[in-house]
Amino acid sequence: MKFKAIAVDIDGTITSMDRRLDMVAIESLRSLNVPVVLSTGNILCYAHAAAKLIGVGGIVIAENGGIVSPGFDTVPLMSEYVEECQRAFDLLSEKFELIKLDSEHRKTEIVLRRNFDVQLAKQMLYNYGFNLEIIDTHFAIHIKSREVNKGTGLIKVAELMGIEPKDFVAIGDSVNDIEMLEVAGFSIAVGNADMELKQLADFTASSSYGAGTAEGINYLQEHHLI
Repeated sequence: MKFKAIAVDIDGTITSMDRRLDMVAIESLRSLNVPVVLSTGNILCYAHAAAKLIGVGGIVIAENGGIVSPGFDTVPLMSEYVEECQRAFDLLSEKFELIKLDSEHRKTEIVLRRNFDVQLAKQMLYNYGFNLEIIDTHFAIHIKSREVNKGTGLIKVAELMGIEPKDFVAIGDSVNDIEMLEVAGFSIAVGNADMELKQLADFTASSSYGAGTAEGINYLQEHHLI
C-alpha cells in the first residue's frame, strides 16, 4: 500500500529541543511528492507561519485539533469548548498560581506554563466532573476538551482532502499525538517520543527530534510506502 499524505507534529518532531526547525527534517519533508499537513498544539498563526517557512501546503491542524484550517486564506473550522476550559482554569487558579501562554490567540483551549502539579490538577477536574483533559507536551500544559484532539483533526483534514484518514502517515513525539497516530494508516514515533507513542507506532526512529523524522521518511521511501 502507498500512502497519500503525511501528518506531522512540529515541536519535538521536526525541531530540536530548543524549538529550532531541523533543516534535515525540513529537507526530507520537501522531498516528498505527497501533501504534508502540519499538526500542532500551538496556535493557528504559528502553524501557518511554519507551513510557509517549510514550504508545505496550507492545510494545518492547530490547538491539538481544536482548529482545522483548509488553507492560508480560508476561514478555519473551530471547536467551541473554550468556555469550559476557562471554568476549569478559574477552579484550578484557586489552588495554583497559573500562568497562561498565548492567551490572546488561543481560541479552543487554554495553555499554561509548566509550573504546577499536573496530577493534582487532573484529579481536581475529574472530581468536579469536567469533560476536559490536561496534557503535558513537555513544552506547555494544555487544558482541552476530550471531544477534540489531533485524531479528530486528522479525520476532518482527510475529509477536506477527499481521502481517508488511513491514507495518512502520522509522525509525532508526545502524548497529544496519540490519537493522530491511532487513526492514521501508518505511524512513526521519533526517538525522543513518549513511551505511549513508541508502543503504538508502526516504526520508531532510533534518532531523536528532526533527525528522527528524517529517518522515518527515509524508511517510508526505502519501503516504497509513499
